[in-house]
Amino acid sequence: MNTRPFLLHALSPLHAGTGHTPDIIDLPTARMKATGIPFLPGSSIKGVLRDARRATDREKTEAVFGPWDDPAAHAGALVVGDARLLALPVRSFRGTFAWVTSPLLLTLAKRDLEDASLAIPSIDGRGARLAQGTVCVHNDRLYLEDLDLAATVAAEATAWAQRLQPLAFPGDDIFTKRFAIVDDDTMAFLWETATQVDARVRVDERTRTVAKGALWLEESLPPETLLIGLLAADRSRRRDVKMTPEEVLGFALSGEEVHQLGGKATTGRGRCRIVPFMRNGATHAAP
Repeated sequence: MNTRPFLLHALSPLHAGTGHTPDIIDLPTARMKATGIPFLPGSSIKGVLRDARRATDREKTEAVFGPWDDPAAHAGALVVGDARLLALPVRSFRGTFAWVTSPLLLTLAKRDLEDASLAIPSIDGRGARLAQGTVCVHNDRLYLEDLDLAATVAAEATAWAQRLQPLAFPGDDIFTKRFAIVDDDTMAFLWETATQVDARVRVDERTRTVAKGALWLEESLPPETLLIGLLAADRSRRRDVKMTPEEVLGFALSGEEVHQLGGKATTGRGRCRIVPFMRNGATHAAP
């Protein structure tokens, strides 16, 4: 089975909901049960990619994603994993905002990338490691929201920023100078508290006031959030459609695309770039 990691870049707030909860936030974003890390379910991504491919080649779509009308006929050749948080944009005293990640998130990403050359920085206690040329540091401190962290430039942070920048922000590089790695405890606090929460209401047409029970809080991952996921592919099992695992991956996602993912599409939520990681560092497969 061949694999291909992909980067998911939120261009507008991304709401991957879990339904109503009795908590303070009525519609929270999805988080992994054991770790609490925000994620977008692979089933959501798979459905969007399937719709995008159906108009190009119906037979290959059925082979790659599975038959639409007869699921028992054969399995699809593609497996789409959940997209897990990689870096969260957080307001910064210097540099406007920083793309913040942690050693834990990078270790999980390194496993998906299968890139042994990327080192994970060690951060004892609370602190931050920044890439060369950072614009977010002030007097050797990184100020995120109301957090104050001792910060130093580190080669590991620079290497990660240079690896991710061509995919996260090609062209003008505003990514490297805003890339920050903080300790895992601080990151866990940020992914709980630095998400976007909007108050939504529905107005009663008769009274022009808020309808009874129609005021709710809705949580989203903010624009510029980065997530990472993994595609895995086997050969096609569909009769008369021969495809190797590499051809399956190429059909499913050969280059950068923009799609709507998650819920609340009619309110502008979920516009995302999805970009595959190629072995040679390119953002598109070779023709």
